[in-house]
Amino acid sequence: MLLGEKIKALRLSCELTQEELADRCELTKGYISQLENDLTSPSIATLIDILSALGSDLKEFFSEGEKEEKICFNKNEFIEKVTEGYTLNWVVPNAQKNSMEPIHIELKPGYQTDEDFPHEGEEFGFVLKGEITLILGKRKVKVKKGESFYFTANKVHSIKNSGNALAEFIWVSSPPSF
Repeated sequence: MLLGEKIKALRLSCELTQEELADRCELTKGYISQLENDLTSPSIATLIDILSALGSDLKEFFSEGEKEEKICFNKNEFIEKVTEGYTLNWVVPNAQKNSMEPIHIELKPGYQTDEDFPHEGEEFGFVLKGEITLILGKRKVKVKKGESFYFTANKVHSIKNSGNALAEFIWVSSPPSF
């Protein structure tokens, strides 16, 4: 690893000149230039000062090959399951490895999702379009567009569209169970 290259890349990402970095660290522009061209090596204390001025630290600077966690997903990455009565879209690919699993569901009038049996965890949903009936054990609750639901998943549960129009909602299970 070339220390100078990494320092230069970090400095440029912070939009600093060599002189600005030197001033922040009480060093000379010439020293920063030599450092970036790998003509000299800094002491640990000087390296810590430089990294601090660049908004970094030793651990972050020397971590090799760590991939940034993917945090944004588009429709092309969703996993879709189409049945006669509904369409499920797993909107976070491989979410079963996470603490929660969000899905987007379009439920046709008169249809119901498969029953989900009691399990540890909690469930949350938000209705985007239409009206649904949340069936939680023997209890049935209507949830309309713009409303949400939240429950402990300790009873058999499913969702039915008892309306006349397509219902659309986000359903999040924690831990993943879909």
